[in-house]
Amino acid sequence: MRHDELRAVQAPLKERYREDPAAALVTLTAHATLGEGVTCRVQTGQALAVAGLHPASGGDGTQLCSGDLLLEALAACAGVTMRAVATALAIDVEGQVTAEGVLDFRGTLGVDRAAPVGFAAIGLRFALDTGAEDDGIEKLVELTERYCVVLQTLTGAPALSVDWTRAAR
Repeated sequence: MRHDELRAVQAPLKERYREDPAAALVTLTAHATLGEGVTCRVQTGQALAVAGLHPASGGDGTQLCSGDLLLEALAACAGVTMRAVATALAIDVEGQVTAEGVLDFRGTLGVDRAAPVGFAAIGLRFALDTGAEDDGIEKLVELTERYCVVLQTLTGAPALSVDWTRAAR
């Protein structure tokens, strides 16, 4: 997609959202079904993904780890956002996006109550192939960071809620 094509697609959306901010609010939903053993089936937009335990917590490595899925979502969002920003700025760029996180499985397994459950640190790295000047690359990365939904969600710690109901039998 070229710079002018992206602007043409996004311009009416931006105008609509300026005029009616409520129109910009979209609820995304993910569904999972408890699977066999210690697994969970998640329907993605393209396929059925089966998540299970990471080998560091007793899994055999044949299912997706939810931590990996989180990092993959971050890398995917950052990559798509960077492509959109690069298109808007007319910067020709190729490359790789890597999301990396450190987990202490003592927390997940309840071995040490002081150990955190979840990622203690997450890093996002871009290896870029571009003819752009350094200041252009810095702007590209800055805007990617600013507009990446998953990155900003992790940074901002949104309000979360958990509830339950009994399923109909």
